[in-house]
Amino acid sequence: MRLAKYLAHAGVASRRAAESLIADGRVRVDGATVTDPACDVGEQSRVDVDGERLRGPEPRVVYALHKPLGVVSTARDTHGRQTVVGLVPARGLRLYPIGRLDADSSGLILLSNDGELANRLMHPRFEVPKTYVATLGGPPISDAALRRLRAGVELEDGVTAPARVRREGAHEIAITIREGRKRQVRRMCEAVGHRVTALRRTAFGPLRLGTLAPGKHRRLSDAEVERLRAL
Repeated sequence: MRLAKYLAHAGVASRRAAESLIADGRVRVDGATVTDPACDVGEQSRVDVDGERLRGPEPRVVYALHKPLGVVSTARDTHGRQTVVGLVPARGLRLYPIGRLDADSSGLILLSNDGELANRLMHPRFEVPKTYVATLGGPPISDAALRRLRAGVELEDGVTAPARVRREGAHEIAITIREGRKRQVRRMCEAVGHRVTALRRTAFGPLRLGTLAPGKHRRLSDAEVERLRAL
């Protein structure tokens, strides 16, 4: 197995991040520093990262979490804020979030130690759909604004891809996008004249938030994980 893939399967980091660790000289195989991510690693190889020996590939798990407001979507935070990783009992596994939700947004986020799956779900070319419910300020949203969102709107970093949008109420919409630009839904709504006052992600690919309460989590079944891989 390639060293970068071994580290990803061991839950150290995504494969891309693992390649950076290797290039920085932080990984040793059988006592020797290795900087080639393609280095072959066998079952009996000893692999150390930053001086700590890995126990081999971890059992890969994926959790769904209902991220509450104010919680940050990182593994750790330099300002001491609560993180999504802190809400899921890792039981010794190295979990990290798949994608991000802003601190002022809530809803469905995935956490896993499967770096390969995480990389696929976050890569733009796979266009994994994500659905949000947005509460909007200002006047009731117009049909014209809905048509603009569906067609794609001009942002400072280019025109967005068409979105699926339906009206949920005079001041609420459900919107599905396949891109992952920073604060994209908020910026799209602002571009059509509406400030987002609340934003909740309700679906990630085939997964739904459902009745999962804020701050609660559940481990995905093998069937659910395979549906994610099929994306």
